[in-house]
Amino acid sequence: MNIGEEVLEISGIIVDLTRKPIKNVHLSVHPPMGSVRLSVPSQMSTDVARLAVIRRLKWIQQKRTEFEQQARESERLYISGESHFFDGQRLILDVRETDGKGHASVIGNGRLALYVRKGASQKMKSLIVDRFYRKHLQNLISLMQPDWESKLLVSVEEIRIQRMKTRWGSCNPDTGRVLLNLELAKKPKKCFEFILVHELVHLLERHHNQHFISLMDGAMPDWRQRKELLKSYPLAYETWEY
Repeated sequence: MNIGEEVLEISGIIVDLTRKPIKNVHLSVHPPMGSVRLSVPSQMSTDVARLAVIRRLKWIQQKRTEFEQQARESERLYISGESHFFDGQRLILDVRETDGKGHASVIGNGRLALYVRKGASQKMKSLIVDRFYRKHLQNLISLMQPDWESKLLVSVEEIRIQRMKTRWGSCNPDTGRVLLNLELAKKPKKCFEFILVHELVHLLERHHNQHFISLMDGAMPDWRQRKELLKSYPLAYETWEY
């Protein structure tokens, strides 16, 4: 539960400050525009919170620069010849008419076939591709979740897939529920697996502290390389922390 929210301006940077019943200060910078969020214990004064940001200004600027330099997709119109990412591959969209239910599938030669009824709107085409992406991630979850639950000795109450604008994933350790970004369907499987494990480890450690890093090192020694691979792919066109 959030106790209160406030907006700070520090050296020209807007910071969304939230007070919560927590013990530690948590500062994060979010793509695509480098928005800054600060969560602090409920009794912390604004002056002390402001000082926490000032001490990390160099890091904040570094993260913002990284986001500015990261490639982004152009707006997708869902027309033949357009490129779309799937499972780490750039595929060429091939829109085809059908009298049946709209669907999408990879048909070889680097093409993604999109079957739609005549006159289908851009929004309808987008929904069909999203359904294709969602099914792909659901299959990956079915394959990976049991294995990682066993390795980490954790139990997940629910994993949901949804489009998220500021995160690749999130975890609520209190409820055992995990959310994963639909955009992960565009990335290589090893990137999806990294985010899945990252969120499952949060069931053991809520914060991104040294204990969390040690758990990640033990579970997935190459997680840093996977993280860098994920960052090498373009972000979605729309405005959207580990």
